[in-house]
Amino acid sequence: MHFKLSDILTLVGGGTPKTSNPQFWGGDIPWLSVVDFNNDNRYVHTTEKTITEDGVQNSSTKILPQGALILSARGTVGALAQLAKPMAFNQSCYGIVAKECTTNDFLYYLLKNIVHDLQAKGHGSVFNTITRDTFDTIEIELPPLDEQKRIAEFLGAFDDKIELLQKQNKTLEEMAKATFKSWFVDFDVVKAKQRGDAKADIMQEYHLTEQLYDLFPSSFTDSALGPIPLGWEVGQVAQLGEVICGKTPSTSHKEYYGGDIPFITIPDMHNAIFASHTERYLSQEGANSQQTKYLPPYSTCVSCIATPGLVVLTEKISQTNQQINSVIPTDLNTKFYNYYILRSVAEQIKVQGSGGSVFGNLNKTSFSKLNILWPSVQAQIYFSQKVENIFEKILINTKQIQTLTELRDSLLPRLISGKIRV
Repeated sequence: MHFKLSDILTLVGGGTPKTSNPQFWGGDIPWLSVVDFNNDNRYVHTTEKTITEDGVQNSSTKILPQGALILSARGTVGALAQLAKPMAFNQSCYGIVAKECTTNDFLYYLLKNIVHDLQAKGHGSVFNTITRDTFDTIEIELPPLDEQKRIAEFLGAFDDKIELLQKQNKTLEEMAKATFKSWFVDFDVVKAKQRGDAKADIMQEYHLTEQLYDLFPSSFTDSALGPIPLGWEVGQVAQLGEVICGKTPSTSHKEYYGGDIPFITIPDMHNAIFASHTERYLSQEGANSQQTKYLPPYSTCVSCIATPGLVVLTEKISQTNQQINSVIPTDLNTKFYNYYILRSVAEQIKVQGSGGSVFGNLNKTSFSKLNILWPSVQAQIYFSQKVENIFEKILINTKQIQTLTELRDSLLPRLISGKIRV
């Protein structure tokens, strides 16, 4: 059947409680902004900020039910997700609820298929905006309800598998992170030695070989980073490897784009461990035009401008834009120590950047000079070897996610148009 898009859904406006009133913030009601769902995930489970019931009552925000949709309409236009639980949201987004002729599940995939039309028909001179009138300008063919449900269930199986793999990756990464934290943040082994715990007990509790046990000191010394194990040092980011600041090839040269070299930008770094899929790819000509080094696999990329504090590993030879500083490891045997120590640096950048300091906008030189813990190189190597299998599993899952995503996206328009049926 033929419909205007506005005929099959209800639009709900959002709002923001006064940020100057602490009684409106920090409650148990999730409050969505585009930063929470600007990715390719179907469901949004958590939000950076939460509000109180007073915040809801004293603002124009609304609480959307579980299963409703959220669409960004200003600034970053066209980000789309489905709510895993009830959430409030800001005025830069539309809440969307399906009418009786369709379902929220099918509507998610319908909107995902036509989001470029919504973006193209947005209004505004500086920032495109999707207005309520935009939904009146798009016409769609709506399959019978039972077919809509079959399409949503079929495509949903892909997203369910993708989400499962993402959860597995998060669990695996947390395992590796826990080891890093124990060895190089909490210094558990060093503290146990300092207490005089039995060697056999320490080795058993922390799963250490004889050689690894001997790499940990038994006392501390003061440093610019606070107490650190005796014999370890305070180094700088530049010691990890060659620091590279990316550049953006001229977008007026169309031949610079559309190749097979990943061009990593900040949106590609959200909720990612490996930058295995990017929004844009460079041609060889485009990559060479920047006169900057290619990043080999297992380089670590850190966002230092605009949205500071994101960290990913490269999966294949890549380049980045100028908002990202990357480290090409001097020794690939320490690549996972690099990743986690730069994540700890990124946390500093993120926290201090939010306060408006210089850390919110780090150039290559400043980034290179940031202090880091520098344990023995052998300890760095042993850590990287210990978590190698974990990251191999993460990479396998990441590639499977990419394959499933590409297959889902290729089937989506054909299913929505009726060219193939389920």
